[in-house]
Amino acid sequence: MSAMHETGALNVPDVMARKGGEPLVCLTAYTTPVAGLADKHCDIVLVGDSVGMVLHGLSSTLDVSMDMMILHGKAVRRGVKRALMVVDMPFGSYEESPSQAFRNAARLMAETGCTAVKLEGGETMRETVRFLTARGIPVMGHVGLTPQAVNALGGYKVQGRGETGDAIRRDAGAVAEAGAFAIVLEKVPESLARSITAELAVPTIGIGASPACDGQILVIDDMLGMFTDFKPKFVKRYADLGAEADTAIAAYAEEVRSRRFPDGAHVFGDAAKTPVREPGK
Repeated sequence: MSAMHETGALNVPDVMARKGGEPLVCLTAYTTPVAGLADKHCDIVLVGDSVGMVLHGLSSTLDVSMDMMILHGKAVRRGVKRALMVVDMPFGSYEESPSQAFRNAARLMAETGCTAVKLEGGETMRETVRFLTARGIPVMGHVGLTPQAVNALGGYKVQGRGETGDAIRRDAGAVAEAGAFAIVLEKVPESLARSITAELAVPTIGIGASPACDGQILVIDDMLGMFTDFKPKFVKRYADLGAEADTAIAAYAEEVRSRRFPDGAHVFGDAAKTPVREPGK
């Protein structure tokens, strides 16, 4: 990572020190200009594998590739100067073995300049997280609803209700014990997220979890109203840019068809007919 990105940037110890303190503000980003906007206000910017659904029209995150994550990671790096930048490890890039995970995590860090990687899974990922962190790769965990396991989970359902809450608690504890510096809790009951947050020594970042978490994250296109294919209960729309863009594009199309655009203010005159003033006159 260049000195430009290091100067004044948040680091992993900074994030860990926020446990129980001022909540961590986190958003996803996939492009340079959006990353720049998020960087001004956020503590963590995540290049999420949700990029596959949000920008590429995929039906899930399962088809997202390493090359796709690297492409968008590079774009986001150009826009992030202050926030901690994390990149998701895509499905199939880390589950096989700790060695596979290390190779791909090292590639993500080297080619994107990110500070940390995020991977999904709990107890089954304990040794992988331990392997990575022992070799200098900061890891953010992700338990509860893990979208890469959507087929095994039977859909995008709330996880951890009733007796299954103990499994989510064990997952979070295992990843934290293995060395993860923070853990995303996705779509779990509020009371469970609250108690896990109280139990863990590392920050929790909620998405569909609890206001008691040490931070919150949303997909930026969801909270801006740009991605409207579906709206989870946990998403609050802070803008309706999708509707505004639709109105603007419709107005543009109407003006083009009626030949009202471009008008005189948006075309160039004939330079050859403009008199040339001689020096001194």
